[in-house]
Amino acid sequence: MTRSLREVAKEYMSDRRVRKYRLVTKDGRCNIEFGNVMHRNRFAYILDIWTTFVETRWRFVILHFVASFTLSWFIFGLLWYWIARDHGDLKWQNPPENHTACVYSVNTLTYAFLFSLETQSTIGYGNVYITDVCPGAVALIIIQSLMGTIISCFWCGVVMAKIALPKKRAKTITFSDSAVICPKKGTLCLQIRVANLRKTLMIGSQIYGKLLRTTVTPEGETVILDQVSIDFMVDAGKDNLFFVCPLTLYHVIDKTSPFFEMAVDTLHQQEFELVVFLDGTAESTSSTCQVRTSYIPHEIMWGYDFLPIISRSKEGKYRVDFSNFAKVVPVPTAHCAYCYHNEVGHHHHSIDGIDNQGFEVIDIETPNITKM
Repeated sequence: MTRSLREVAKEYMSDRRVRKYRLVTKDGRCNIEFGNVMHRNRFAYILDIWTTFVETRWRFVILHFVASFTLSWFIFGLLWYWIARDHGDLKWQNPPENHTACVYSVNTLTYAFLFSLETQSTIGYGNVYITDVCPGAVALIIIQSLMGTIISCFWCGVVMAKIALPKKRAKTITFSDSAVICPKKGTLCLQIRVANLRKTLMIGSQIYGKLLRTTVTPEGETVILDQVSIDFMVDAGKDNLFFVCPLTLYHVIDKTSPFFEMAVDTLHQQEFELVVFLDGTAESTSSTCQVRTSYIPHEIMWGYDFLPIISRSKEGKYRVDFSNFAKVVPVPTAHCAYCYHNEVGHHHHSIDGIDNQGFEVIDIETPNITKM
């Protein structure tokens, strides 16, 4: 049965509200704005002009690129027109027949603009050229040539820097849309999957997380966006990962974990945002980059595990099946960390109202998967 228009609209508004209140979006952008910034602090953006232009959107970079060249051609065109007028080279000044102009054929403002363009872009069509009768014209052509070189170098640097931005490399690193909580190696873990879509490695990769939530201190002070460190690791540790294939990151839910007090029926009632970071250096460009994503309670699935995605072909090659990258399967899981570790006190009740006081930790059989 197709959903009604009201249900679709309700789901759309819910998703929009979730995106609005995220601090970090799924693609890593920070949803934050600055208000009441003093004017003297805004002047710092001008002082750091290089970073300002590198971080500017492409459409504004192109606009400033075109404007800078056009404006410089026009300003120097006015100067060439002023030199020609001061020397009496213009047609309306009726120069004598044996008159030698400062710049040959520059007798109107249009020709002055064209000569300025030719000088700065080193085109040189041949019908407009400078003579040696005006020292001021010689000095001006030197100044304009230097200014044109500086402007060209600046914009070439900006374009190359924007193309080589580390965040472009980060686009080829993706996280799973959801996180899962299930048993792993004798303990309860929160797991996230991450993949490098390029065959080139990320050198010195490090993973960590921050749990953002609003807390109230014992003094009664409300702290918005209070940050709690979340440690993630893989089978080989948490530093210097061999990031050649998709990895499953896991966070152990023990007594030091902020997820220890949560349960399957209270998780989605919490208000927090789990931000995951992956730092590394691109092997091909040696530039460092950071990849970010975030998870809210409704994106964490309790009692599920990721499907295996790495296998080995008959030819002996390792194959990554990205169709299973974000797919999950239900697995037997305790409904709270207290029950999993068989501890007394603060036990949460399951959805159907049954509390298994005698829960014992069991070994979960994993499918026979070829691992690298």
